[in-house]
Amino acid sequence: MSAGRIDIVGLGPGPHDLMTFAADAVVRAARDVVGYAPYIDRLPALPGQMRHASDNRVELERARRALDLALGGARVAVVSGGDPGVFAMAAAVFEAVEQGDPRWRTLDIEVHPGVSAMLAVAARLGAPLGHDFAVLSLSDNLKPWDMIARRVTAAAEADFVMAFYNPASKTRPHLIHDVFKLLRGVKAPETITVFAHAVSRPGERIDVTTLADADPSVANMSTLVLVGSSETRRVARGNGGCWIYSPRSYGALR
Repeated sequence: MSAGRIDIVGLGPGPHDLMTFAADAVVRAARDVVGYAPYIDRLPALPGQMRHASDNRVELERARRALDLALGGARVAVVSGGDPGVFAMAAAVFEAVEQGDPRWRTLDIEVHPGVSAMLAVAARLGAPLGHDFAVLSLSDNLKPWDMIARRVTAAAEADFVMAFYNPASKTRPHLIHDVFKLLRGVKAPETITVFAHAVSRPGERIDVTTLADADPSVANMSTLVLVGSSETRRVARGNGGCWIYSPRSYGALR
């Protein structure tokens, strides 16, 4: 039996034109595609290709399924939205390899990057990530609230621009409110704050406000929340809108 392989692929934030050429090629070359069902649904059905769709919160189970398929000789694409290394399947696959069947370590495994949601949002806005930034997931499924609070507070006190993934869900709508309470205790009321919903997908909406006026209840699992640093600023556009950017230099060094 020929050796199989695994390609861990980032599909980008939504539309096919934001998926890299390399990612598209490896998905088309795969015999089996493994992933969260809504991400697999983005892909065109190809003759002879088998799909293994699963629900959310089963990342390790999904990874083990892919590894077993590859061990049996299949070429497998494990797909994630955005970039597979940002709160996604690449870490799950390597965690499964570390903990599981020693034969999985003999497989050829390659990670193919994708455009993450924070980069898609930043491109819509201008250049809000132009200086140092921190990226945090607000999901407490795999880490405790105390750790989330410590990291949010540390990033706010260090004056990073902050991008928040997984800000709220039906089972934990309160966490985003707790995070904003922490932020308001550290950062200035006028700090630029953005709620970016379904960017690059149908239903896209971007709400630009300030930390003082922000309503955290508008966030859901399709939202990326961006909170600026003290240096992040707006530039008025001729059409009445604005660009948002963070200067590459900081404070007195400009």
